[in-house]
Amino acid sequence: MTQRNRLSWNGDTAVRRIQAGEVLGLRLAAEHVLQVSRGRVPIEEATLERSGTASVDEAAGTAGVSYDTPYAVRQHEDMTLRHDAGRTAKFLEKSVDEEAGAVLNIVAAQVRRALRG
Repeated sequence: MTQRNRLSWNGDTAVRRIQAGEVLGLRLAAEHVLQVSRGRVPIEEATLERSGTASVDEAAGTAGVSYDTPYAVRQHEDMTLRHDAGRTAKFLEKSVDEEAGAVLNIVAAQVRRALRG
């Protein structure tokens, strides 16, 4: 007895869903890193903390977190500056390094969710 099966491959739809999940995952992951880093930003008047932003370049498939004050780079890089407890130089770098696993999980979850849709 011969059994026949039919398989329909919707590659274009799958690719579109993967890309949509990737973009959403990147956005959520960048927001996650931003939130974690805000908890470490040196704070005096909270201007630096409020300047933080998360962005996604959909075409390149990349995300970024940045802080935009004239002194953001110095606060991040100068290890000799003194900060309140829990606040530190390298606030963004440390957050990215420590949250790398969470970032991957967030993006992967959104891709999986998009493929189910």
